[in-house]
Amino acid sequence: MTIDRLVCANCAAPVSQGRCPVCRANRERLQQERPFAGLNPMALVALMVVLVAALALLAHQTA
Repeated sequence: MTIDRLVCANCAAPVSQGRCPVCRANRERLQQERPFAGLNPMALVALMVVLVAALALLAHQTA
């Protein structure tokens, strides 16, 4: 689940807006737990492609 879809039980606003102290605390906690949450899906796919290519190159050199 993304932070954009969470609704605060304290103020009934989206947590991503951080309107109350509870929202701000939960937003900070969620951002600390998920370091790759800020990356968009295409960046994650590109990162995976680079990692697979590096592993393939490494396997090819050792064979």
